[in-house]
Amino acid sequence: MLWTDCLTRLRQELSGNVFTMWIRPLVAEELNDTLRLYAPNPYWTRYIQEHHLELITILAEQMSEGRVRKVEILVDSRPGAILSAHEQPATTTAALQSNPAPVIKPKKEKDETSSKNTRKRLLNPLFTFSLFVEGRSNQMAAETCRKVLTQLGASQHNPLFLYGPTGLGKTHLMQAVGNALLQAKPNARVMYMTAESFVQDFVSSLQQGKVEEFKKNCRSLDLLLVDDIHLLAGKEASLVEFFYTFNALLDESKQIILTSDRYPKELTELDARLVSRFSWGLSVGVEPPDIETRIEILLKKAENSGVDLPRNCALFVAQQVVANVRELEGALNKVVAISRFKGTAIDLDVVRESLKDVLAIRARTISTENIQRVVSEYFRIPLKEIVGPKRTRIYARPRQLAMGLARELTGDSFPEIGMAFGGRDHSTVMHACEKVLSLREQDPIFNEDYKNLQRLLQS
Repeated sequence: MLWTDCLTRLRQELSGNVFTMWIRPLVAEELNDTLRLYAPNPYWTRYIQEHHLELITILAEQMSEGRVRKVEILVDSRPGAILSAHEQPATTTAALQSNPAPVIKPKKEKDETSSKNTRKRLLNPLFTFSLFVEGRSNQMAAETCRKVLTQLGASQHNPLFLYGPTGLGKTHLMQAVGNALLQAKPNARVMYMTAESFVQDFVSSLQQGKVEEFKKNCRSLDLLLVDDIHLLAGKEASLVEFFYTFNALLDESKQIILTSDRYPKELTELDARLVSRFSWGLSVGVEPPDIETRIEILLKKAENSGVDLPRNCALFVAQQVVANVRELEGALNKVVAISRFKGTAIDLDVVRESLKDVLAIRARTISTENIQRVVSEYFRIPLKEIVGPKRTRIYARPRQLAMGLARELTGDSFPEIGMAFGGRDHSTVMHACEKVLSLREQDPIFNEDYKNLQRLLQS
């Protein structure tokens, strides 16, 4: 059975708690060239999609000798399919249909309460402060989350609003607060949900006539964590309910942490009253990790998975994958899978083979020449001056900025970058890169220009 073979390999690839909690409970069936996996709920499918689907797809294709080309992950709502990780065995849909899992009923009221509390938490146990890699791009957000934990509900950071592009660790940080609180106070009432799941739960409560129960559950929390709050846009009834829930928790000095891809005042599609309340507390941005942070993230992920990743290989991956942490994890999973499939240690050849698709795309989109063109258009100066000899400040600063971007985004050597900038020597490029780092720390306007150009080039 293909899925059984995949499970054997996944048990080797992943840590024991990840395999037991997230992978083993999945139900599988084969349909022609597709392996279809079923998970107990939408949160589960999202986690698999973001963290493990690429690795599973690679293994399925390898183990089936190319017969299976696609892996899908869906929610299974059939009776007996929705069980917790420790209750549900690894199985297939055929086994599920022929041997339905027994319905486990609580024996005591105490057990039922415990079950409800567990459903409210929905926290990923791997999202802790100890497993979060900090760097200049996320340090303030991480420090703020730790401070929130010691001053829960304090007005100066309630609500705490984390914003920034997807895949940078906002969910990890907010859940780290929840996990730390539950470790310190096991009876604390913590709920994590996405804006989408809030809507789904509210609509379901309306359909089942359980609105009062829904309100009571949401408004009696110690900590409410809501991901992607911008997705409430257009959901008028849910927005109204969230508005009252939000106010009720703030009135009781209960902590709220929200995330979005934008700064609160940029959420113009939401109710102005709600956006105004988002700004009552503290808003902290999370930026894309710099190359040093990306290297440390890769090394820590590899260490936690028991993988020997040489630092020069981590550097190469970090130079090629610059967008977000999820893509870094996906790249590392692919490298590890290829290495184990070939039966060789991880080296630069294995990394290059694993990332050949990424390299091909980057070669077409991010090159030194493309960076020069984008910088030229951004500052509205002639392209010839970006590579020319003039040293006046109006041309020198953009030129240095372009060299710094080329070094970070292309991975080219100092001599290669120098040649692309009118034949300058490597020491000139080194000086430019050092100057860029210094100016980013000292000059907020320069740093903002740098980040804007990064986004333009990576979009």
